[in-house]
Amino acid sequence: MALKRYPASWLDELYARADIVQIVSPYVQLKRNGRRYWGLCPFHHEKTPSFSVSPDLNLYYCFGCKAGGNAIQFLMEMEHLPYQEAVERLADQLQMPLPQLVEDPGYEERRSRRERLLSANREAANWYHKFLWTDEGRRILDYFYGRGLNDNIIRRFGLGASPRDWNRLTRDLEAQGFTKEELISAGLSAAKENQEPRDFFRDRAMFPIIDQFGNVLAFGGRTLEKDLPPKYLNTGDTPVFNKRKGVFAANLLRKERHLSRVLLVEGYMDVVALAQAGIKGAAATLGTSLTPEQAQLLGRFAPEVWVAYDGDEPGQHAIEKALGIFEEAKVAVKVIRFPDGLDPDEFIRQRGVDAFEALKPMAPARYRLSRLLLSSDLSSDEGRIQYVKSAAEELRRVRDPVELEVYLRDVCAHSGFERETVLAQIGVTAAQAEALKKPAPVRAAAPARRPQEKDTALAAERMAVTLLASGHMPKELFRPEDIRDEGLRAIAEKLLAGVTPAMILEEASVEERELAASVFSDQAFQQEEDALTVAADCLRRLRLARLEEQMTAARKQAAEETDPDRRKAALERVMRLNAEMTKLKQPNRMKGADLI
Repeated sequence: MALKRYPASWLDELYARADIVQIVSPYVQLKRNGRRYWGLCPFHHEKTPSFSVSPDLNLYYCFGCKAGGNAIQFLMEMEHLPYQEAVERLADQLQMPLPQLVEDPGYEERRSRRERLLSANREAANWYHKFLWTDEGRRILDYFYGRGLNDNIIRRFGLGASPRDWNRLTRDLEAQGFTKEELISAGLSAAKENQEPRDFFRDRAMFPIIDQFGNVLAFGGRTLEKDLPPKYLNTGDTPVFNKRKGVFAANLLRKERHLSRVLLVEGYMDVVALAQAGIKGAAATLGTSLTPEQAQLLGRFAPEVWVAYDGDEPGQHAIEKALGIFEEAKVAVKVIRFPDGLDPDEFIRQRGVDAFEALKPMAPARYRLSRLLLSSDLSSDEGRIQYVKSAAEELRRVRDPVELEVYLRDVCAHSGFERETVLAQIGVTAAQAEALKKPAPVRAAAPARRPQEKDTALAAERMAVTLLASGHMPKELFRPEDIRDEGLRAIAEKLLAGVTPAMILEEASVEERELAASVFSDQAFQQEEDALTVAADCLRRLRLARLEEQMTAARKQAAEETDPDRRKAALERVMRLNAEMTKLKQPNRMKGADLI
């Protein structure tokens, strides 16, 4: 589905109002040096600052990892946000109504209502947490202690307790000014027709559900009574909460930079126990099976998700379903399997962190084949045949030849069938099977996408576009046809048409954005007074490159031409071009002031 776009004029105003330095500063400690600010890159580990912020062009760029973009793209990267949410967040910070809502008279009312519900949830979370430390809450506090939690982790997650009373929270929040309707809408209170509202959660261990921005959206409550179902009671969908779209501990995932993987577990206590053990990046779904929306959300926080559900049969069945959802969402996924039917919390407490870290993640195909092996009867011919047929269905999905070869060996060893037989069941031809036996050919390195910067002509083109972006290249003297590189020429044409650097980055593809961000961030000159000289020299070098191309073509024509008159005209053209080139190469032309 295409990303939602806003009117260019509105986006231009948004970028004009946005101060990139103020937007980046909460995440990166910046220090001014010349016309830019510098700091340690938040997108890769480094000891020497290579991350730059340009207030002139309102963009950022890292000379180390090549990450770059505008204010919205920075928020997308740092907060793991899709485009529309990043736009809306920046607009909200700048108090700019979104275009589609400008004429909507109910916009302010709805925004105010959302803020009221979030405020009610925040106050409820504080209330539950304070109640946990009272004499009445001691029973639930002892439950947390019994699960091995300490005070620090209890406070970190804001865990709490709800009282046995029917409406104590409701009464206290009403006393703070919240209405019955607001408390019911937030899912904190419930009411039957013609009855006073009562607390939705009573006598439960409370787990606040917090989004990546720190908003308390909802709660999960666990009963301590074995005969009082349900074991976990969760807030239903509300105007501020949709259980299909969020995960537990999203706020901690956002804070944990440079995660190599997210651990997806089943329960709230699993997340808390892993965090106390020092294991980062754990999250859980919200009382439901994994949804596509949750899979996409988790994929924003790390390059891979490791599914670490309980080791019992229901947990393993849930893993198989989750793998399909992640694969459909195109999120890289692996599996952690816990032995003896243990869940992550139990495994950590019984066997320790080192044993947990020693567990090796399994690729989806490996996991499915292992599950198939456990459920197959290999003592009979019928069982072995069915095992190979089912395994072949999984192997057809494997695209990597090395991975396929490993799995083939295992299936053959377990089933007793020959390699060629299993390959035939998969549908691989004899020629393809022979090719799989051979080592993959060593491929030559792919040519660089563009020439190296030592290419004088290309360096001049880059610098000319950089100067054009910064406003130091006279537009009336700049000719796009002098730029031979297609990517650079496209950027130059947009700049000449009045498109700002921020908007060019807004509309660019991933590859185009990388080039544009690097060009806009080039250091074209050290002092403002040098800008004119540098611009003139760029124009001179561009003209020289153009003349050299024309000279080559003219000389070739003169050498190959048989008609005397046309050959004479070609030689005269060579002489004119040579005179122009000689003039441009004169030392006093290095300053190039009269060129401009």
